[in-house]
Amino acid sequence: MTDACKARLILVDDDDLLRPVLAGNLTQAGYDVIQFGDPAVALSTLREAPVPADLMILDWRMPGMSGLELLQALRAAGVTAAALFFTSHNDILFEEAALAFGAVDFIDKTRSFSILQKRIDLILTRQPPVAEPERELAAGDLSLDAATHTAQWKGRRIDLTFGEFRVVSLLAGSPRDVTYREIYDALRGENFVAGDGAEGYRANVRALIKRLREKFIAVDGAFSAIVNYPGFGYRWQGE
Repeated sequence: MTDACKARLILVDDDDLLRPVLAGNLTQAGYDVIQFGDPAVALSTLREAPVPADLMILDWRMPGMSGLELLQALRAAGVTAAALFFTSHNDILFEEAALAFGAVDFIDKTRSFSILQKRIDLILTRQPPVAEPERELAAGDLSLDAATHTAQWKGRRIDLTFGEFRVVSLLAGSPRDVTYREIYDALRGENFVAGDGAEGYRANVRALIKRLREKFIAVDGAFSAIVNYPGFGYRWQGE
């Protein structure tokens, strides 16, 4: 964190009524909050003068740029702070898209502030337990570079988010099947609970794996290295 006692949050939301209230509540809860009402301003500011932050809280629908587009642009600019979506768009398709692009949580704005605060605390206090691979890892046609978080398949670059890179590293580096829970823990932190019911996180894992497959298939139509074991998890099937 940026401070031993105070985490820094970046809040981006175009709602001029909600945003100041939320920022005030977060400040009272002990966080250092930097707020933006315009996603374009947030992007240009953070590009030109990067601000060390522990977590970004993003709305989804904003004028000129969605929260998801903002997250992608910030990642491209080298901003690596974890991202949480706090939005009124509570459809599972929005949640799956956010998680697939590397967000660590997705919370409906109808939830109470105490729930939001607890989820923020969980994100800030739990780190993904998966160790990064050695600087370079090769598994058949796959090459991973942990220093740059880049992947290549058959010599062609695959653009992955940090979360996606961790999951591919976990799968490719494991000699055994990897459970749904282990994959989810690599993204969220150990024993984090999300989704509907005790096994709700599996839907998020399936959405992530679907997106990973699509990225690899985009450069190799015959890609089939990620194999599903129904009810258990996935395995990286090398040569």
